[in-house]
Amino acid sequence: MHTDTKAMIEHYHLELLPVEGTLFASTYRSSLEMPDGSPVGTAMIGLYSDSPLSISCFHRLPSDEIWHVYGGDPFKLILLHPDGSSEEILMGLNSLEDQRVQFVVPANSWQAGYMLTGGRYSLFGCTMSPGFTGAGFEAGIADNLIAQYPTRAADIVRLSVNGHQTRMPEHFAT
Repeated sequence: MHTDTKAMIEHYHLELLPVEGTLFASTYRSSLEMPDGSPVGTAMIGLYSDSPLSISCFHRLPSDEIWHVYGGDPFKLILLHPDGSSEEILMGLNSLEDQRVQFVVPANSWQAGYMLTGGRYSLFGCTMSPGFTGAGFEAGIADNLIAQYPTRAADIVRLSVNGHQTRMPEHFAT
């Protein structure tokens, strides 16, 4: 593990997010609640790295998710939209090279992310309103996603969950 990566993990007290695979720390959970008891808003800090391996496996959420870049190396988001289209978003601090410092992933789009080869770490944040709950999380199974998005088969195989666990552990909340 690179010393920069280790320092980020220790400084932010990052842990592995179940099922999805990102190193993360919850930083905000609103005390205000929606009618169903879920938080009005949430925020987290995440980190991608090669060692320890930290990626974001394909998953979808019922609300928009705003991604923010905080530091480190560029990373990609792969999006598979409900209409069958897909796109790649390059996230990073160099907007003059078409890197985005902020991006909104639309509700119900499958999303996955990873740090570009050769980087040490990518530090980012995600904000949601209504807030994230484990109950709203669904991970993608490779075979099902490939059937819907065959042109993204290589990305789907590389960034899908192992096995068939598609939901967060019961009562998981960040």
